[in-house]
Amino acid sequence: MSRRTSVILDDDIYEKLVEESLKRYGTPRAISRLLNELLREQLSGRGELPHLIYPEKLARTTRRSSIESRRSHREAFKIETFNKPRY
Repeated sequence: MSRRTSVILDDDIYEKLVEESLKRYGTPRAISRLLNELLREQLSGRGELPHLIYPEKLARTTRRSSIESRRSHREAFKIETFNKPRY
């Protein structure tokens, strides 16, 4: 079953889709068909959509380092903000 939706594309991406649509189907009006095929190829190779939306994390952290980082930021903020003279 097909569903209608709107997608806002950057100009360069739209142009590439039109070019590919012309190559494969001979018309620029087959963008929906092309997008379905491209997404189906990507999803079948990776399994599920979340892998496309949420890429692998670049940094790993521990709970302890996260807490220490927040504490140091909090202390720095207190020093800058609350040690100013009040009028």
